[in-house]
Amino acid sequence: MKQVIHTEFIRLDALLKLTALVETGGEAKIVIQDGAVLVNGDVCTMRGKKIRQGDTVTFDGQTVTVEVE
Repeated sequence: MKQVIHTEFIRLDALLKLTALVETGGEAKIVIQDGAVLVNGDVCTMRGKKIRQGDTVTFDGQTVTVEVE
């Protein structure tokens, strides 16, 4: 799935909420801290990680690719 953003970057926790992969910021925090989220194929435990154009985020079997408009 592709997600278009209108800024230079988006925080990892915000992207998870924006794409409805999680319902709340609290849930995003937990799944990120538990190591359940991959950024560009690597486990990422930083919820404030800046996700930029071309980055991929994978969680719960779904992959999101970020595009900047």
